Amino acid sequence: MPSPVSSIPNLGPASEQAFARAGIASAEEIRALGPDEAYRRLLAAGSRPHFIGYYVLVMGLQGRPWHDCKGEEKKALRKRFDTLCAGFNRSDAKLRADMEAMLSFLGVVERS
Repeated sequence: MPSPVSSIPNLGPASEQAFARAGIASAEEIRALGPDEAYRRLLAAGSRPHFIGYYVLVMGLQGRPWHDCKGEEKKALRKRFDTLCAGFNRSDAKLRADMEAMLSFLGVVERS
């Protein structure tokens, strides 16, 4: 049986909902994708970019508390985060999420 997303340290119900919107239903899927690809999928599904959310995910996948991210490690993660977000125009991601919600409401696509 797959483990819930919230079984990853630092992640809770809000993270489970966000990952579900991105088509990711288990902790195993996140581990297989790795933090960058899993976060990229959150962005593609319309989640707002937020640096703390990104490094919380990275720390959780390492089994570390979120506040353990400091100094040079945090600076390096910020560069990775900025690179991930550079390919996403927030309005494009929001437009896609809104369109998918409307198509789902109309019954054109299956509801998640």
